Amino acid sequence: MRSISLSIAAAVLLGGCSTISDLKTDISERVFGRDQADPPAELVEFKPTLKPRIVWSAKVGESGLADFMPAAADGFVYAASGDGEIAKFDAVSGKQVWKVNAGEALTGGVGLGSGLVLVGTPKGYVLAYDLDGKLLWKSKVSSEVLSAPQVENDVVVVRCGDSRIFGLNAKDGARKWVYERATPTLTLRSSAGVTIADNIVYAGFAGGKLVSLRADDGKTLWEASVALPKGTTELERIADITSLPVVDGPLVYAVAYQGRVAAVERTTGRVAWTRDISSYTGLGAEDARVYVSHASGAVFALDYSSGRTFWRQPDLKNRQLSAPLPMGGVVVVGDVEGYLHFMDRDEGNFVARLQTEKGAVMPQPVALGTNGFLVQTRKGGLYAVSVVPQ
Repeated sequence: MRSISLSIAAAVLLGGCSTISDLKTDISERVFGRDQADPPAELVEFKPTLKPRIVWSAKVGESGLADFMPAAADGFVYAASGDGEIAKFDAVSGKQVWKVNAGEALTGGVGLGSGLVLVGTPKGYVLAYDLDGKLLWKSKVSSEVLSAPQVENDVVVVRCGDSRIFGLNAKDGARKWVYERATPTLTLRSSAGVTIADNIVYAGFAGGKLVSLRADDGKTLWEASVALPKGTTELERIADITSLPVVDGPLVYAVAYQGRVAAVERTTGRVAWTRDISSYTGLGAEDARVYVSHASGAVFALDYSSGRTFWRQPDLKNRQLSAPLPMGGVVVVGDVEGYLHFMDRDEGNFVARLQTEKGAVMPQPVALGTNGFLVQTRKGGLYAVSVVPQ
């Protein structure tokens, strides 16, 4: 009865959804995704002190409802799109090396490791290609793959839409282990995948839980509470971790929507500190600072050891920001209109702005070397950006 009454109530509020799955997608899209309730804030004027530039760009195909992130290694960039295209580019020139079509839609990618290029499909398949674009194996998991598979010590770690995590043999895709847990009836559809460091898998879940697993066998090491659901309705009680955890030194950081950002000790799972900051797309960390894109559009810089606020940049309200990417002296976020906003690391003031195209930037920028990064847009643009002092 709980699920049925929730569906009826939400149908009245959101225009009608036939299933809980439809409801989850509709809530994610309307409240936190591509359907905008309030217009983006007008861009403020400022005097640029930095001169970023687009080094090269390419088209890889539109994303549909999925979130994709490019991957870079050994002088090459890999990207995928919702219509099944997977492409490899030279990281310096942007010249396309090869392009293949998976023959089916894609919803997760790209992951790299053990000589593999990995993507996932809405039907729950993981596809593994070699670095020349040849399909090596195809493995079935339990449900749609909404994030990029990751690789650690010849184990491919895959997060599914039903919150199961699979460990697959990188040589042939055979299943090695599976982690599963009970989830609330109503959770947000998100592309939150896993972060792996030192053979440990970190993953955030519904209800604000952060879990640590061993990559080789899937054994649970600890579970921590980043946020606790609050409120009287199902919608108010959503407190899901919908972005990637970030590892920095002895701590792993995670943030929940309608919840908190937390620093957790990697060895014990003890929560070192929390702050009441809500985020849907996530955070970044560098040089003893944690940067968070608030769900409302503000950007925060926090002290890594205490969570104390260094600065808050409020002038990007309702611009549906990507996760922050810190790069030395600057922090960059992308927005719903294709702009990249560069902020000073120490003060949070704007130092540069650059537009890629009139389409939303994907939630996760990716570093490319020490002075560059990659972003992918929903309209299919792939951009390599360089940050050069003026």
